[in-house]
Amino acid sequence: MTFGFAPSSAASTSTSADLSAASANPLTRMLEPAEWAAAGIPLLRNPREVVSGLHSRHHPRPATAVVAVLDPDERVCASASFTRRPAPADGWMFRNTLLAQLRRVIPHDLRRRTPVRTAVLLYCREGDARWTEEDGAWMWGLRDACTLHGLRCGAYITLTRDGWQVLGEGRGGRRPNADSSPEPFGISEVPPPLPRTGGAASEVLRRAAAR
Repeated sequence: MTFGFAPSSAASTSTSADLSAASANPLTRMLEPAEWAAAGIPLLRNPREVVSGLHSRHHPRPATAVVAVLDPDERVCASASFTRRPAPADGWMFRNTLLAQLRRVIPHDLRRRTPVRTAVLLYCREGDARWTEEDGAWMWGLRDACTLHGLRCGAYITLTRDGWQVLGEGRGGRRPNADSSPEPFGISEVPPPLPRTGGAASEVLRRAAAR
């Protein structure tokens, strides 16, 4: 036997109305930069290598999204690119599209207690690197798609004519960008060797690799 309190009809009506309003309002299905930063998204060790690798694989142009799954060593296990349809930005629609792409290229990890692979999203678009509501909808969609596919939610990266930017982290660089030609695939996959000594030289190289 189960004991509890039955909600009043007024409360039920109010809850249903609130849920219906939320489902009908795309603005409720987006994340702002502060929410994204507070979500504990894992940082990429070498974001430029990830961006360059995906750029070399998929040659994205504006309105192209690239979703990729990384293993614990940040190697790309699978990736897929697709063109965003001309429709209002809606995190729920983006979630469904991303989930369909993930299911197409890699099996889910829902049987694992904790995710071991991470999904990242690179979106090539017009405009500058500043956050937009469209970016917020992609963030919401990526986070939800990762949950439904048993993956960790990773970085959301924009690619514009000014360069690339990891939103919520403040890391970015001028190349690759939306107009640049892809680097040779082998070069983008192999990081440059770092010096064994520490000091100022190591710090300069570390900053240069993050650009």
